[in-house]
Amino acid sequence: MNEAAMLIFACIAGALLGGMFFGGLWWTLRKAMTSPHPALWFVSSLLLRMGLTLLGFYFVSAGRWQRMLVCLVGFAISRVAITWLTRPRRASQEVSDAAHS
Repeated sequence: MNEAAMLIFACIAGALLGGMFFGGLWWTLRKAMTSPHPALWFVSSLLLRMGLTLLGFYFVSAGRWQRMLVCLVGFAISRVAITWLTRPRRASQEVSDAAHS
């Protein structure tokens, strides 16, 4: 596979890793709020998310800093997308959305 295709793959992989990391963080926050042991949720989630993310970056980069950088860009794009998708909705938005449905 040529280098341009590998960079595209690295960006997509970074976005998927970011989706897993930040989506997992959002899910953990929701679960921990109702759990009798929230610290266990936070610590175990952090270790799992960080381990998978670092392992993913390691394999995607294959020792090339360019791939690592592009993977990081995909990761950052995913952060923005997950933050936007999971933002709290205002009451006026919910009413407006219900009226349009």
